[in-house]
Amino acid sequence: MVTRWIFVSIVICVILQRLFELRISQRNATEILVQGGQEYSDNLLGVVKILQVSWWVAMICEVWYFNRAFVPSLAVIGLIATITGQVLRYLSMKELGIRWTLKIMTIPGVPLVDTGIYRYIRHPNWLGVCLEIAGLPLIHYAYLTAITFSLINLLIMVKRMNLEESLLKG
Repeated sequence: MVTRWIFVSIVICVILQRLFELRISQRNATEILVQGGQEYSDNLLGVVKILQVSWWVAMICEVWYFNRAFVPSLAVIGLIATITGQVLRYLSMKELGIRWTLKIMTIPGVPLVDTGIYRYIRHPNWLGVCLEIAGLPLIHYAYLTAITFSLINLLIMVKRMNLEESLLKG
């Protein structure tokens, strides 16, 4: 029972983190527009937001409704995946600076970022998100959530990355 409450606390921390990141994204988007940038509608941002909220609810419900056991070895794997995902996402945010947004946006004449983490990984932010979506539920054996939302996320991310790539290539 205690591990379930700890798990819920971890999920709440991730939710608060996402809300903080949403503010950063909004601030960055405003700055990009001030610099003459352009926003591209992909109609996926709403889907991504629904996916995130559903993912949080699903993993908590799965743990409580199905009385998922706490499996220490799986929790360690889930925690490592989640932390690795967080590191990748924050390295991406750091390297992109004001160009990091949830919306797809570009600034004319600004070169593609190919330094830092981007020197090694083309889409570190999305890889980080994938690791988090798979890893966080596994911290408390919510494997149905991990599998289901990983597959849904994969479909969304492939579409989004293809759009980003086409815009970046100009």
